Amino acid sequence: MEAKLLENHKRYLERINFYKDFGYDVEEERKFIIEKACPLYGGILEVGTGKGYFAIELAKERYNFTSIDISDEEQGFARLNIKYFGFEKYVDFRIENAEGLSFKDCSFDIIFSINTIHHLIHPIKAIDELIRIVSFEGKIVLSDFNEAGLEVVDKIHASEGRKHEAGQTNLSEIAIYLKSKGFNVQKDKTTFHNIVIAYQQTI
Repeated sequence: MEAKLLENHKRYLERINFYKDFGYDVEEERKFIIEKACPLYGGILEVGTGKGYFAIELAKERYNFTSIDISDEEQGFARLNIKYFGFEKYVDFRIENAEGLSFKDCSFDIIFSINTIHHLIHPIKAIDELIRIVSFEGKIVLSDFNEAGLEVVDKIHASEGRKHEAGQTNLSEIAIYLKSKGFNVQKDKTTFHNIVIAYQQTI
């Protein structure tokens, strides 16, 4: 296990540095999203664990949270990344489908979903689930690649002989939908991300 842990961390660092070669600092982008989402309180959920980049940043701040992903393989990398840093006690990893979550209504106060929306086949179904499980006092924090971000990711995938698949729904459309459901919406952005923070009451 030790060798697997070290090899995974090596790949993690290589990936971080590879993104930096394209001008994209993954860690700084994630820190900015957390900063904009503060204050964080109550039950926290991350939708779309991936390889754990955002989970690591949350754990570094000593937040306790649940992180879900539909892919056991992807989340396996995240588990190794979290274990390397000794953050296991902060994260409850679960395999879930965002379009049909097992959580009860109003289960979480803060819900993050970072760079996940563009992967979803039915993003509105997933958003409806987030609306269902967020508390009235809570907020939904969404961040996804803007055009510059997608361009960088496309280049990175192309350099590896892969194609980055992205859906047609963007955060602007999601923001309009959330407003139609009675949410207040704040928008922000970084060089590579658009950010939407939705909440039901003044916070």
